[in-house]
Amino acid sequence: MDVYEAVDSRRAVRAFSDQPVPKDVLERVLTAATRAPSSGNLQPWHLYVVTGEPLAELKRTATARALAGDPGDEREYPMYPDGLASPYLDRFAAAAAQRYESLGIEREDPDRPRKIATLNAEAFGAPTVLFCYLDRTMGPGQWADAGMYLQTVMLLLRAEGLHSCPQVMWTVYRDTVSRAVGADDGLVLFCGVSVGFEKEGVPQVRTGRADMTETVSFVGV
Repeated sequence: MDVYEAVDSRRAVRAFSDQPVPKDVLERVLTAATRAPSSGNLQPWHLYVVTGEPLAELKRTATARALAGDPGDEREYPMYPDGLASPYLDRFAAAAAQRYESLGIEREDPDRPRKIATLNAEAFGAPTVLFCYLDRTMGPGQWADAGMYLQTVMLLLRAEGLHSCPQVMWTVYRDTVSRAVGADDGLVLFCGVSVGFEKEGVPQVRTGRADMTETVSFVGV
């Protein structure tokens, strides 16, 4: 798979099969991903790869919290900025409507938040979840590095025929995750990334993207 094909076919999959992800494939992907860009070569990310019974137990605990209507742990960073305005709010709303309609969750459903939280807590059935942490001393530049690292990982997963779904939602249950992986208090959870093979027979959803001309300005060309 060439790079353009990997970029075009990467999407947030929300229905995985229970087929295990081979460890040697994960090792190959994560070894190659060490070449991701990193300002000053700090390589600030710390990844926990969770699968098998530890992941099953984590899913059970997180799902129980979601079903109980648990609002979650105190947030350590905002998922989105306050006062989100157009065009960003428009893009967000359109994608959310498309995404959750495909999952059979109506916008007017009063139980919508709990249903969404439960699906996320189950990692959409993924057999492997990567949890990305950063040292608390790191700043915005290193958070950007972590984003580039995870994008590299997700593209390499596509090259291996795998799919993924980045989930900032796991930060809502950060205490549960940290206990499960053994992360110490000096680390902050950035996000989880569900990994696996896409479940067959489930409608595929590709959210729209802004036209390149909306986000790119050429200067001197």
